[in-house]
Amino acid sequence: MPDHVVLLSIPGLRAQDLAQMPSLARLAGQGDQIHLVPSFPCVTCPVQANMTTGKLPNEHGVVANGFYWRDKQEVEMWTAWNECIQSEQIWDTLKRHDPSITTAVWFALHSKGCGADLVCTPAPIHNPDGSETLWCYTKPTEMYGQLRDALGHFPLQHFWGPLSNIRSTAWICDSAVIAARQSKPNFFYLYLPHLDYAAQKFGPDSPQAIQALKDLDGAIARLTSGLEEAYAPNKPLWIVASEYTIVPVNHVVYPNRLLREAGLLAVADDGGTEQLDFGGSRAWALVDHQLAHVFVAAEDDIEIVAELFSGCEGIDEVLVGSQRERYALDHERSGEVILISAANSWQAYYWWLADEHAPKYARTVDIHRKPGYDPVEMHLDMATKSIPLDATLVKGSHGAPPHVDKQRGVIIASEKGVLVGSAMADTDVCELVLRQFGI
Repeated sequence: MPDHVVLLSIPGLRAQDLAQMPSLARLAGQGDQIHLVPSFPCVTCPVQANMTTGKLPNEHGVVANGFYWRDKQEVEMWTAWNECIQSEQIWDTLKRHDPSITTAVWFALHSKGCGADLVCTPAPIHNPDGSETLWCYTKPTEMYGQLRDALGHFPLQHFWGPLSNIRSTAWICDSAVIAARQSKPNFFYLYLPHLDYAAQKFGPDSPQAIQALKDLDGAIARLTSGLEEAYAPNKPLWIVASEYTIVPVNHVVYPNRLLREAGLLAVADDGGTEQLDFGGSRAWALVDHQLAHVFVAAEDDIEIVAELFSGCEGIDEVLVGSQRERYALDHERSGEVILISAANSWQAYYWWLADEHAPKYARTVDIHRKPGYDPVEMHLDMATKSIPLDATLVKGSHGAPPHVDKQRGVIIASEKGVLVGSAMADTDVCELVLRQFGI
């Protein structure tokens, strides 16, 4: 059994991409490569929870990239602490099995407060004047100061938004090498987000997406070299897992606009702009790439909502009640109705019917106040120096259940015999890692 295992979690990675990634192809050539099938919802937070717990959303509770807390009538996107995951994760099981095993978690979602020995994840400080101070949550606390002194602040502006580029993933890789040299964790879990950007902005087969593959491979080359040097004379086992693949889209659905036009969604006036009124709405949708959780206040309205979207162009499935069990979304955090996009379509959060009524944050990069995911934030309207309100700009998406090969990812192990069969589910990654430590 290996003394050290490194798990890379890479969104958007496809088997065909290895032709553009010699460093990653080298790892695959040394070992095994098979299909990795993501579980619906095929989006970052649920898939990472699937991989690290071995469970599905009906058990671990991560039903999307965000949560609607009904008791507080509040949406929380991206910021939830580790306590939102209701199942034991890899590092918890390893520590329970053998307290001497050390673990590190780098930039995974919902990792603040987790049980790993070492943690690093973005945690900008929001100042009273609306500005942000660059910072990361680290465990131990003083580690971010050390990483900042060596590398500069984590480049948050390159982690998401119109300035997204390889610099954020490069910082993640370089900081991981520093941590490995100092602590040599037995299990190191890293999230490398770079392939998420160009594939959604321009399309998964665009020249920009192909360049992103090459850029990421360069960062992985430095990471593998640095970690293998840090772990020498031992050689770590590398496991590289695709979180999901990104497919081309040419259509967009606006669930909240449809709910509003049907008289089910309420808005509140805010100085001439419109805010979504969660408490006053009979139904509203938290959209997330190719799915939406529709929260319905009254049981009598559930069928009305389901009928509204049945047969809607761009919506492939409408799940109500026990139908949610089909994808293990029968959890109290789920919406009463779940909408699943067709492969060529995605769902935008917009509820306003005229752009002049859009809330001010709609034209900004504001991932926390928007009640839903907004990939249009990667675009910038140079004329207004703001985010455009044109959802048709998005050319790639993900999240729908994988029905065809292009929606299936890949998993790589750097040693032969580690992977068995021709395909595995994302929930199998947890057991795969634990097996390397004799569990």
